[in-house]
Amino acid sequence: MTATGDHPAMMDIHQILKNLPHRYPFLLVDRVTAMEKGKSIQAIKNVTINEPFFIGHFPHRPVMPGVLILEAMAQAAALLSFATQGTTPDDKTVYYFAGIDAARFKRPVEPGDQMLMDVTLERQKAGIFRFKGCTRVGEELACEAELMCTMRRIDE
Repeated sequence: MTATGDHPAMMDIHQILKNLPHRYPFLLVDRVTAMEKGKSIQAIKNVTINEPFFIGHFPHRPVMPGVLILEAMAQAAALLSFATQGTTPDDKTVYYFAGIDAARFKRPVEPGDQMLMDVTLERQKAGIFRFKGCTRVGEELACEAELMCTMRRIDE
C-alpha cells in the first residue's frame, strides 16, 4: 500500500481530522494502518473508560454500544470513499449512512480494548457505496456488517 496525494495509505489522528468532519465525542477512528484506494481500509479505535457512553452503558459492566461499533466502521468507510474519489469533505458535503444489513455482534467491546476494523468496498454505483466490514478485538470477531453510505452536497 503506497501513499498517494492527500490520502496516504496510513493516517494519524491529525490527517483523520482533516478528512472526517466528526469531532469528540463522535470521532471513532484513531488511526488508519493501511488503505488501498477503491478496495479496502484497516483502521483502529482505542476504547478507553473515558468514553462518555460508558457512564450509562452500563455502569456496572461498561460495554461499547453496537451502533457505535457500526458507526466507527462507517467512519473508516468514509475515509476510504474520500480517498477513492480523491476528495476531501467540506462544509457543503455530508456523508450519510444509507443502510446496514446483516449486522452481527459476536463479542462485547469493553474499556481497554483496541478495535481493529477491516472495511472493503464491495460496490460503488450512482453515488451509493456498499461495504463489507468487520471489527476484531485481537483475533476475536466483535462485529460484522454490510454498510451502505452516500455522499450528498448540502445547500445553505
